[in-house]
Amino acid sequence: MASTSTTGGTASVPSLRSTGLWVALLAGAVVAVYAVVTGGNDSSNPNAPSPAGTVTFSEPNRNHVTGTVQYDHTPPAGGNHNAIWLNCGVYTQPVVDENAVHSLEHGAVWITYQPSLPADQVAILKRTVQSHYGGGDRYVILSPYPGQPAPVMATAWGNQLSLQSASDPRVAGFIEHFREGPQDLERGAPCSGGVGKPSG
Repeated sequence: MASTSTTGGTASVPSLRSTGLWVALLAGAVVAVYAVVTGGNDSSNPNAPSPAGTVTFSEPNRNHVTGTVQYDHTPPAGGNHNAIWLNCGVYTQPVVDENAVHSLEHGAVWITYQPSLPADQVAILKRTVQSHYGGGDRYVILSPYPGQPAPVMATAWGNQLSLQSASDPRVAGFIEHFREGPQDLERGAPCSGGVGKPSG
């Protein structure tokens, strides 16, 4: 500790050579950088459980390929994919599977709905998705998906949940558990700077 003289005697002031002070300064700098990069949001909630009804399966293939991939789930929940990921956000038209799957590899959650879903249900999904964005890269995608077997579906790499209603609380629960969650194969990889122009 360094010392300085005062009227009442000698008082100690912190020295930058103090290990504890350096640790505190470094921690503060890390937090500040994280807040700038992520918008101040925590992208994952490790305490959020996997919602009831979630089906988990192995998706071992994850090569970059060109052209169309024949996936084993609808919507796809992993597998070979395009080298360019889909920018996360809200889409009002169907997106390309191979780009969306790349985003799943980066830890994104993909919420899809049948195109016939009523507008008020789509609005609920949009609010849920946008309120659960994870930082600047968002890590959640919303899009219609023709031909899917349930009105609403939530997908992460190797995980999928079928739902009958947009107001089912498991939509939010799925996002909270899987957004950059335990299935994330490339933690820290972006969900922006790829392809696609989300509307929100």
